[in-house]
Amino acid sequence: MLAGTLAACSGPDAAPETPGFEAATDASWTVNDCSVIGAGATSAAPSGGVGTAEVVVVGSSEQAPTIAIREDAAPAAELQIVDIESGLGAGVAPGDLLEVQYCGVGLESRAVFDSSWARGEPAVFPLDGLISGWQDGLPGMQEGGRRLLVIPGALAYGATPPPGIAPDETLVFVIDLIGRQ
Repeated sequence: MLAGTLAACSGPDAAPETPGFEAATDASWTVNDCSVIGAGATSAAPSGGVGTAEVVVVGSSEQAPTIAIREDAAPAAELQIVDIESGLGAGVAPGDLLEVQYCGVGLESRAVFDSSWARGEPAVFPLDGLISGWQDGLPGMQEGGRRLLVIPGALAYGATPPPGIAPDETLVFVIDLIGRQ
């Protein structure tokens, strides 16, 4: 049910892998450190990274990433998936229990609303119990991989989100898959 899929280095909106990513310099960006929950800071264009034209992830797996969002980024109309780093082994399947490190940023708020890195430990979730954007965006991801998901509000929390997320807000997640069962 993926409405649209992006892979690093392919598609019109995908950014090439580091080195050489050149973000648009004519826009302001909000940069979020995923080791801290809260609002990011306005900055110049990020240097290096992988992502889309509006969302860039800097940093390597096993470390809290930095997520930069263009100030003029529009809400996502469809699920966007970018593999930042590939993993090894069998991919995620429906019904799997996942051990992950992750960071979530609201596109409207430009703030980190949740981060396992900020809490200092990975999280364990059953894939089937997560929001639709994760259920649709994680199958096929391999252990040791890092993936960017840009999730439209309808595939996130919709009109009744938890505190810290606006109704129908597009959510940006960076997920490191540590293990699966």
